[in-house]
Parts: sequence; C-alpha cells; structure tokens
Amino acid sequence: MKTTLTLALGALALGAGAADAADKMTLQLKWVTQAQFAGYYVALEEGFYEDEDLDVTIKPGGPDIAPTQVVAGGGADVVIDWMPSALAAREKGLALVNIAQPFKSSGMMLTCLKETGITSPADFPGKTLGVWFFGNEYPFLSWMSQLGIPTDGSEGGVTVLKQGFNVDPLLQKQADCISTMTYNEYWQVIEAGISPDELVTFKYEDQGVATLEDGLYVMEDKLSDPAEVDKLARFVRASMKGWKWAEENPDAAAMIVLDYDESGAQTEEHQKRMMSEVAKLTAGSNGALDEADYERTVASLLSGGSDPVITKAPEGAWTHVVTDAALN
Repeated sequence: MKTTLTLALGALALGAGAADAADKMTLQLKWVTQAQFAGYYVALEEGFYEDEDLDVTIKPGGPDIAPTQVVAGGGADVVIDWMPSALAAREKGLALVNIAQPFKSSGMMLTCLKETGITSPADFPGKTLGVWFFGNEYPFLSWMSQLGIPTDGSEGGVTVLKQGFNVDPLLQKQADCISTMTYNEYWQVIEAGISPDELVTFKYEDQGVATLEDGLYVMEDKLSDPAEVDKLARFVRASMKGWKWAEENPDAAAMIVLDYDESGAQTEEHQKRMMSEVAKLTAGSNGALDEADYERTVASLLSGGSDPVITKAPEGAWTHVVTDAALN
C-alpha cells in the first residue's frame, strides 16, 4: 500500500545547491479511490506526470466532500465533477470551467427489481426511486421533468428516497429502483445475490437524457495565466496517457488503484470489473470535450419544466484551450 499519493519530483542541482522543483498540482477526486479514477493513478504510478515536470497530489473524495466546494476554497487546482453539478454551481456564481472530458459516455442507470412490475418509465408513477443527491440528482430530476412525472410524491408522481452511496434500499426493498453506475453499484447488487434476470435497468444514455460525467474543471481565473494553461495542458496530456494505458491494461490498472487505496476497502475482483466497465466510458475520448455532448447535456438540464436544473444556457462553461495545447 502506498503511504503517500505524492511523487517528490524535485531534483537537487549538482554543484549548484539549487532545487529544480517540478510544478505542483492537486487533483480532487469526486469519490473514493477506485478504478473510476484509474487514469490518474496510472499517470502517477507510471511516471507520466513526472515526464511532464509535474508533482501531482491526488486527494480522494467521499460522501462529505463536494469537489465544487473544495476548488472554491482553494483546496485543489483541478476537480473531477459531473457537468450538471458544475453547471448548476456556475449559474450560482462559482466560475467553474470544463477543461477536459476523459469520460465520453455516461455510466448512470436506474436499476429496478423486476418483481415491482416496472418494465418502462411509464411504470414509474406511484413507485419509490432511490436518488443520489449532493449534485448527482440533477440528471434524474431532468429526466423526470421530461417525462412529466412529479417528484414530490403526489398522485401520478414518484416518491424520491434520498439514497446513500450504497445499494441497501433495493436489497431491503425500501425502494423499487435505485441509482447505480454501470461500473460500481450495479455489480454490488449482483454480488449481494440478486441475479441480472431479477433486475430491470434503464441507462440514461438509452433514455436520451445522459449528461456528461467525470470532467476536469478549474476556476476560470486560472485560464487567464499562460503559465497555468501550460501546466494544465501538461496535466491533461499525462492524464489522458494514463487513461489510454488503463484502457489497454485494465487488470494492471486496477492493481495500481488497489495499491493506492489507503482505506483497504476495495477488492481485486470488484476493481478489475470496475476498470473493465470504466474503459467502455473513456473509450473514444482524447480528452477534448465534444461540443455536441455538451449541448445535449445543457438541453437536458434546461428541460426541467417549472424547476429546471439551470435556467439559461451557460456562457464560458467550457474551453478547448487546454486540450488544444495538450494535443498539439
């Protein structure tokens, strides 16, 4: 197990007694150390950040850590967040900008017990649905709004259960459906003894309401400094090298993640399975945000009826400046 997530890259200049220190950078993860973030741990372990003259510290997240709050407070240079959360924060005055988008596809699903009789979204009214909050609720709320289904528990609507970051509400039958990711919670349900043929899943991608996940965000003022843009470009270049390495070597990448898991909570089987699923989501991305994916996300968030996630199309919420520099 690693005792630190920081590689000390400073080299003492021989004979001169001066340090040629690498540029320091801190990355705040959206969640705990797991294969969802394998590309960054691979870049750290394989020396890709060191090759770019970067001294990178990776800070794990958790249920009580909001990336937007961390970056607003100066606790990180770059944060990983879902775009709905980032755009909602931007509309409220936090000048977050997406500088890269390693995840091309969404892994979000609603997973339901088949015994509830749910076969399509038309069967949701009258049911209890588990939903993650802390910024993760926005895609769900947008989806329900598009379907015209109230989320206040009223007649013809659904009852929303604020779901913890586990699958207990489904296992204990407190909810008919719960939020899951293709690479994590879905498999926790399976590992708990429920077979796939006892489940019905609704992928947000298939429902046309998928929004961008796990993008890289910085505060807007960083982009006015050419030196910061250069540092960010080197970070993105090394990170994407890490992601492509992880896609090609999923089992090895999972083992690297396990080595950095200071909690000891992760298992080899689960991380290897997670990495194989995450690789499907990063496949096809070179790090640059696809404008069509961005527009789809914004359209989904705006279509919230009387209570949209955002009330107007954002301006300046993303840039290709960093990825252009990283890819050239």
